[in-house]
Amino acid sequence: MLKMYASLMTAGSPLLRRTLLRRSKAGKEDPGRLNERMGVYEKTRPDGPLVWFHAASVGEAQSTLILIKALQEQTGFQNILVTTGTVTSARLMEKRLPPGAFHQFYPMDHPQWVRQFLDHWQPDLVLWMESELWPNMLREIGKRNIPSALINARMSEKSFRRWKVARNNVKHILDTFHLILTQTQEDADSFSKLGATQVSVSGNLKYSATPLPCDEETLSNLRQATADRPLWFYASTHDGEEEIACRLHAHLKKTMPDLLTIIAPRHPERRDDITAICKKYSLKAHLRSTGGTPQKNDDIYIADTLGEMGLFYRLSPVVCIGRSFSNDGGGGHNPIEAAQLECAILHGPHVQNLSAIYSEMDKAGATLCLKDEKDFQSRLSRLLTDIEGASALQNKASGFVSGKNNILNLVMSSITLLIEKTPQKGSKVSCG
Repeated sequence: MLKMYASLMTAGSPLLRRTLLRRSKAGKEDPGRLNERMGVYEKTRPDGPLVWFHAASVGEAQSTLILIKALQEQTGFQNILVTTGTVTSARLMEKRLPPGAFHQFYPMDHPQWVRQFLDHWQPDLVLWMESELWPNMLREIGKRNIPSALINARMSEKSFRRWKVARNNVKHILDTFHLILTQTQEDADSFSKLGATQVSVSGNLKYSATPLPCDEETLSNLRQATADRPLWFYASTHDGEEEIACRLHAHLKKTMPDLLTIIAPRHPERRDDITAICKKYSLKAHLRSTGGTPQKNDDIYIADTLGEMGLFYRLSPVVCIGRSFSNDGGGGHNPIEAAQLECAILHGPHVQNLSAIYSEMDKAGATLCLKDEKDFQSRLSRLLTDIEGASALQNKASGFVSGKNNILNLVMSSITLLIEKTPQKGSKVSCG
């Protein structure tokens, strides 16, 4: 099956190129860097040992930043290559990567393109984040016997059922990894059932993230502009959720005429669609990308910018995490960043992509699960008017994540053991 997949990808070269061009026109690829997606790189490999991190998109990229900092501080590795597959994650990396680390786009899983990638970068160590498993790349890494680890690994029930059908092929892919560190025991069991060895539970690395940054002057300006106004934040929204936010706002405005709703769409390019929804409900919207702070007569403040989630989590006492009520079936986004910044956190029922995190946080009272839009309206109204209730939920959220601060040390201990067995292509690297 793996050989058939490789043959199909090779035969599909023209289709893959057309797909990249189509995605580029839709804003889903960087038109100036399409060659990287085809395994061609202009940047020169730096001298000395090189660690390669692969993170699929924004969520995994956030976890990668945690490890890069620890790796540079605790080992001799300084040259860090980070690959991602989305434009949004690339922009995030370019803003937040430390000196010595750099971003490139991950090549599509074409056999020739992945060989070109590995020939060019010649990584000494591969650290693969979470759950995206590309067969051709992983097989090539295995053939070259490059030390590698799957970090913060997770596997949904849907993925497990899909992979189980091809268990023997999956085992061959997973054998690439010298080490697999999972988020939960359930994840570890799933990987083991698929034939993986060297599997252990480390916990979710996202708990060890540094709180999202923000510009203090901008935060001060926003606090001044919104002083004395009740406000809440709908974070990382998807299609369908902005309409819910507008309906909630229109209803709550009857008893809270000064209410401000802040919406940060997961994909800022949807700003025009969101503005049209606001008009549908006769709500005045202000786009952050046009500059300025919310005005007194603004109902909805659309945060259509990148890299400012830390700003709005700090500003907002109550937050609902997006893609838990969306029209695409949901899946949920990461609530940990909001918890670190002491928000009262709400979420919808569809959080299957992060079910372990949400289940644990719900049980601890660190988040509130909303059954439906009616429940959303009731809970939101109560939290916006009950300062003590909101404060209690905020404290539970921040306390919960504070209790998870040992996970980074567990992960780094395992990585350090792998590094000690890693022959470097450059100068000798010490671990300590």
